[in-house]
Amino acid sequence: MTKQKTGTREEWLAARLELIEAEKELTRRSDELARRRQELPWVRIDKEYRFETDDGSASLADLFQGRSQFLVYHFMFGPDYAAGCPSCSAIADGFNGFAEHLANHDVMLWAVSRAPLTKLQVYKRRMGWTFPWASSFGSDFNFDFSVGLTEERQLKGGVEYNYRRETAWRLRIGEGPTLHAAMCGTDVATYTRERPGMIAFALEDGVVYHTYSTYGRGTGRPLGHVPVARPRAQRAQRNGRLVASPRRVREALSEAGTAASRAGPDRGTGTIKAVW
Repeated sequence: MTKQKTGTREEWLAARLELIEAEKELTRRSDELARRRQELPWVRIDKEYRFETDDGSASLADLFQGRSQFLVYHFMFGPDYAAGCPSCSAIADGFNGFAEHLANHDVMLWAVSRAPLTKLQVYKRRMGWTFPWASSFGSDFNFDFSVGLTEERQLKGGVEYNYRRETAWRLRIGEGPTLHAAMCGTDVATYTRERPGMIAFALEDGVVYHTYSTYGRGTGRPLGHVPVARPRAQRAQRNGRLVASPRRVREALSEAGTAASRAGPDRGTGTIKAVW
C-alpha cells in the first residue's frame, strides 16, 4: 500500500490552491532575480582573443555573427582529452534544438573548448551536432574567465572558480570523477583542469562587454538563468530578424535548458563538485 498521503478531491483542491500562491511568489522572486542579473554592470573587453572555427580564425566579436548578444558554453574538452566530457555532452545534446532559435532572436550560442579544432570536429560529427563550436587552443580565454587552469596553478592553488578561491589541489585515493576522466581518455588531474561554465557577452557600437557568468552552480540548470535579450539591447527588429521580448526568450531558454539538464547530472550536485 502506498505511503503517500491520500485525501478527498476537496482536500486536494484546497492544498493545490494554497500551493499556487507559493508558486506565484516563487515566480515573482525569480523575475526579481532576472531583473537584478540584467542590471549587473557591463565590463568592457579590451584583450584580443582568437578562436579557431569551421570558417577559420575569428575574434570574439566575430563570434557574434551579426547579433548583439553572445552566449559561450565552456565545454570540458581539454587538449589532452580523447573525447568530450560526458556531462557536458549530455547538456550539449539539447543545443541543436534551440541554437537556431536563439540566433533568430539576436543571441548567438557557441560551445568553446581548449582542445584543437580537429578534435572538436571529429567529436562533433560523432555526436551528430550542428551548433557552432570553437577552439580556444593557445588562447588565454579559458584561463581569464576561470574555466581552465594550468597544471602549475592546479598544484599551487589560489585559483578562483565559482566565485571562491581554491586551495592547492591534491588527489586522494577514492576521490575525483575517475569514471568521467576515463571516458575522456585521460587522468583525473588532467580532466579537472577544465571547468564548466556559461558566459554572456554583449556587443554595442563595436565594443564587446562581459555581462554575466555562471559556473558550477548554474550550467546544469535551465539556461533561462542566463540574462539574455536585455532591454538595453532589445529592438523591435534587428537586421531583419524579429526579436522577442526578454520574458519570451527566457521562457524558451528555460524549457530547452530543462530538457538538456534532465539528460545529465546537475552540476551543483554531481561528481565534479566533490573535487572542487
